[in-house]
Amino acid sequence: MYFLFRGGVFQGMSEDLKAICPGTFDPVTNGHLDIIERAAKIFDGIIVAVAENPEKKPIFSTEERVEMLEECFKELKLENVEVASFDTLLVNVARKYGARAVVKGLRAMSDFEYEFQMSQFNREMDENVETFFMTASPEYTFLSSSGVKEVVSYGGCIEGLVPPRVEKRLKDKLGKGGNKHE
Repeated sequence: MYFLFRGGVFQGMSEDLKAICPGTFDPVTNGHLDIIERAAKIFDGIIVAVAENPEKKPIFSTEERVEMLEECFKELKLENVEVASFDTLLVNVARKYGARAVVKGLRAMSDFEYEFQMSQFNREMDENVETFFMTASPEYTFLSSSGVKEVVSYGGCIEGLVPPRVEKRLKDKLGKGGNKHE
């Protein structure tokens, strides 16, 4: 097995190159799934790491977010993807799962600025964990979980932005009867 790495080629770094795709996933969007599916074609294993992150005030519990992701990956038949939750530093999660890479999706330059800073923090804590940035597919460059939640809360259509099961759960939480903007 050969790997391109900082301008060089290393042979046999790992028989099982794992990457972590971290996020809050509140809720998971088709943009998230696009990045994860593409990363799953490159890496031997993907750990989708669901951040508990109470500061973001998620509408779904950690368990619900993990469950939604697992349903999506089962439906997509992504066998090299597993889901885990975490409430610690990302580099600790990487160490726990033997991951050498973090994959982050970028929609715009503002995403890059923030993610670049986070990648430097991670690198400072563990120089063996590299960050890989993947640009969003054009149809998802505008898509965010917060935007999806806002549209649903006002009764708007999110068809095609999230998987159908996630859309139903969102509507149950924020739609008719639970609409915070009525």
